[in-house]
Amino acid sequence: MKNLVLASSSPYRRELLERLRIPFEIISPNIDESPLADETPQALVKRLSLQKAMTVAAHFNNHLIIGSDQVAVGDGELLTKPGDFDNAFKQLRSESGKKVLFYTGLVLLDSGSQQHQVDVVTTEVVFRPLSDIEITEYLQKDSPYNCAGSFRSEGLGITLFEAVYSSDPTALVGLPLISLNRMLKIFSK
Repeated sequence: MKNLVLASSSPYRRELLERLRIPFEIISPNIDESPLADETPQALVKRLSLQKAMTVAAHFNNHLIIGSDQVAVGDGELLTKPGDFDNAFKQLRSESGKKVLFYTGLVLLDSGSQQHQVDVVTTEVVFRPLSDIEITEYLQKDSPYNCAGSFRSEGLGITLFEAVYSSDPTALVGLPLISLNRMLKIFSK
């Protein structure tokens, strides 16, 4: 198999990819992640995943480049990374007792041939009703300020949920390993 490169600055994606025990490099793509006018969440994560992979592929002649992006949607609105306590508190309060959809885009690009595969994995998270005290305590303990939706499911964020529905449990963390493994098998033939 060709050498792998993860086009990401996310420590969560790096940790997930390490599970596959395949050597890889990491390069941050540094792209503008702003949504386009009238762009659906699915189209957004596909476009950004491909753009990340293509940006990094420009530096490699014959590698497999992994690009991934994730957005959360609650009440029809994109939920961004909160950045601080106040924004995270507002997000979690708005998510309390509701369903939030997470769309995780994945691209595997062969930098030599420019062939690529694309997938979007949808994860539905059902939040249990949360009190202001629970939200405050969670945010103080887990500090998920760089996570879309204001939680870390691989940390204490899992305690905020009533249920999670997905075909790939790693998608919620940011890199769908089941889909990636399937893509790697196709490119290794």
